[in-house]
Amino acid sequence: MKKNMGTIDRILRIAAAIVIAVLYLTHVISGTLAVILLVIAAIFILTSFISFCPLYFPFGFSTREKEQ
Repeated sequence: MKKNMGTIDRILRIAAAIVIAVLYLTHVISGTLAVILLVIAAIFILTSFISFCPLYFPFGFSTREKEQ
């Protein structure tokens, strides 16, 4: 796997996952919506740590800076 996520992309994904977790823990979201959003948050965390987004790959998209 070639890394295709930049720092800002990773930070935004982690921030979104934290917001989703806080909304769930404060009971702002619940039910099916909560489950779906928690799965998305988990995917965001996982992809942030490995710096690879499988949805970017087929399109050749990358948010990483070009290496010199």
